[in-house]
Amino acid sequence: MALSVYEILKRPLWTEKSSHQFSKLHQYAFEVDKSATKTMIKDAVEALFDVRVLRVNTMIMPAKRGRRGLSRRVLVRRSAYKKAIVTLHPDDTIEIFEGVR
Repeated sequence: MALSVYEILKRPLWTEKSSHQFSKLHQYAFEVDKSATKTMIKDAVEALFDVRVLRVNTMIMPAKRGRRGLSRRVLVRRSAYKKAIVTLHPDDTIEIFEGVR
């Protein structure tokens, strides 16, 4: 089953760490499909945003679990997902990540 470009990249990830990474290190974080490979992610980012990708790092983020206050039952709050850190050429940027200047 071939994934389209829009099925590979699910959403950008906005955290304090990712904002530091894209402002200083030219690295952008995305949630991607679990079956996507590094080559597929690179091709999708280059096609969608018209940038040059130098490197792609991927990792599977585990499910987060929380506890309910009174009953102490363990609840799964969020399922596991695959995260990709994409390093771009220093001259390229992705506009959706840029804040107010």
